[in-house]
Amino acid sequence: MNLNQLKEIKDRVLPQMSLRKEAWSSIPSVYEKQVLICMDTGCKSSNADVLEANFRAEVEKRGLSDKIDIRRVGCFGLCEAGPIAIVYPGEKFYAYLKPEHAAQIVEEDLVAGGTVEKLIYKESLSEGILKKLHEISFYAKQKKLASGNCGVIDPDSIDEYIAMDGYQALYKVLYEMSPEQVIDELKAAGLRGRGGGGFPTGLKWEFTKKAAGDIKYVVVNADEGDPGAFMDRSILEGDPFSVIEAMTIAGYAIGSHEGFIYIRAEYPSAVKKLENCIEIATGMGLLGKNIMNSGFDFSLEIRLGAGAFVCGEEMALIESIEGKRGIPRNKPPFPANEGLWGKPTLINNVETYANVPRIINNGHEWFKSFGTEKSPGTKVFTLGGDIQRTGIIEVPMGITLREIIFEIGGGIIGKKEFKAVQTGGPSGGCITAEHLDTLIDYDNLTALGSMMGSGGMIVMDENTCMVDIARFFLEFTVDESCGKCTPCREGTKRMLEILEKITEGRGTMEDIDKLESLGDTIKATSLCGLGQTAPNPVLSTLRYFRDEYEAHVNEGRCPAGICKELTTYWINDNCTGCTLCARRCPVECISGERREKHEIDQEKCIHCGDCYSVCNFKAIDIGGRM
Repeated sequence: MNLNQLKEIKDRVLPQMSLRKEAWSSIPSVYEKQVLICMDTGCKSSNADVLEANFRAEVEKRGLSDKIDIRRVGCFGLCEAGPIAIVYPGEKFYAYLKPEHAAQIVEEDLVAGGTVEKLIYKESLSEGILKKLHEISFYAKQKKLASGNCGVIDPDSIDEYIAMDGYQALYKVLYEMSPEQVIDELKAAGLRGRGGGGFPTGLKWEFTKKAAGDIKYVVVNADEGDPGAFMDRSILEGDPFSVIEAMTIAGYAIGSHEGFIYIRAEYPSAVKKLENCIEIATGMGLLGKNIMNSGFDFSLEIRLGAGAFVCGEEMALIESIEGKRGIPRNKPPFPANEGLWGKPTLINNVETYANVPRIINNGHEWFKSFGTEKSPGTKVFTLGGDIQRTGIIEVPMGITLREIIFEIGGGIIGKKEFKAVQTGGPSGGCITAEHLDTLIDYDNLTALGSMMGSGGMIVMDENTCMVDIARFFLEFTVDESCGKCTPCREGTKRMLEILEKITEGRGTMEDIDKLESLGDTIKATSLCGLGQTAPNPVLSTLRYFRDEYEAHVNEGRCPAGICKELTTYWINDNCTGCTLCARRCPVECISGERREKHEIDQEKCIHCGDCYSVCNFKAIDIGGRM
């Protein structure tokens, strides 16, 4: 494979893709219309594969396969609207699809040239005018770099990846740049690790290159274990060749000839794609021996993780690849000096690698034109929780939480008040409404008592109990602790016991003090980064929501009505006697005649809150223990 062959592939394939981007409108298309269908895990779980098969069958039945192309692509980002299909030209955004909708779209849109308005995503159609994707509020403030090919190319097609300038970066570094120049370019770009810590990527590559050793390794950490996080999975399912190319570039830069993709077994679709893409790249001379006739050799292997959260920590990951139990090692030495089998090892996460070919192709100044001075570029986040639009977004560093939650995410479900957002997963912390206008970057989030983490964002509304949230995340950490060091193994367990006491109404003010003391000690003395950050959800909620802890302890009351032992429901004079609450009650503890005020039998009540959630007249009040 040489530069001319890359160009030949690009010239041949672009006419098959030209409908997908307005920028390619000057390239004559071989198709009249094209349908891109999301095949990310989320959409596939809602029968997107059956939807695609139905589209193909309907097109073939009409003898239009040479005019209408049905194409599998990666995630479009707006996961809550899946399955999604986008029709070109026109960029018609069909959402919430079912397999039986394929026939109607083919007949009324692809054949007749109309629009199936009832299936169009509601915001993309206004007064009969179709908006482009970038005009929809979910996409308007996004800037896609690392995930730029997701939802655009067929992730199994290396030809389509090459048409998007794939492998141009690898050719450039092999023939035009020294290893030192590659590293200098990343250092100048200011790319920081997207896995959580934000360590400068170029420096990590430089340390590994300079480390003594005749054998070195390149590793991608795809062990994405944070609750609510699936950014890496989305990139691997939507653009796997970008990570494979970047790891090959890394091998050239640090002097490595072997790499490992460490990915959790719970990502079968991503694993299958990687296996397929590695085989394709090897067959085309883009992996293996004498890559691009340059004399450089590099091979890749996949290693499956068994789902242990601690294996997201780089030293535990190394132990796992070596076939041992995933337990962190003491640092130093760091992986750059002594990693896999005692050899220098470079470890970055999926999103970090996905940025590398873009930086090599476009230059460090281009990359630094996005983001902030200390945190250049973009960040991929998953949006979840009590928010209108959930899914995956990629935004410039320096955007505010308010823009993400209320403009991209559409605000809180049910017009409720925003309360907090948890960033960084179990290792992060809660951020309040007071800080909604904070510019998002590594340093600002850390200053607020949270962290960037891998990019999970869980949004919470006014009905969230922050003490219970802290308990939830700590329960996860206790369960996932490897148990090697005493502070994490014993300290987090004691913290969880205290939180359980507080949520059950048995806590004291001394317990709140103990939580802070234990949290500070665990942060200072745990062996690895996961243990050191485990207390963050507790410490951040204590910092911003201490009044809720004190209400649990001093008043025997859960302000949000979540902790059952501390919550009592009763019916006030707003009751219209509609009987909805009585019909919903699972233990039949609500009684009363129709159109008359009802009552709750407190001895039978199990404090589930179903009555409160269904009442349309604000007739259910919440209080503390009676």
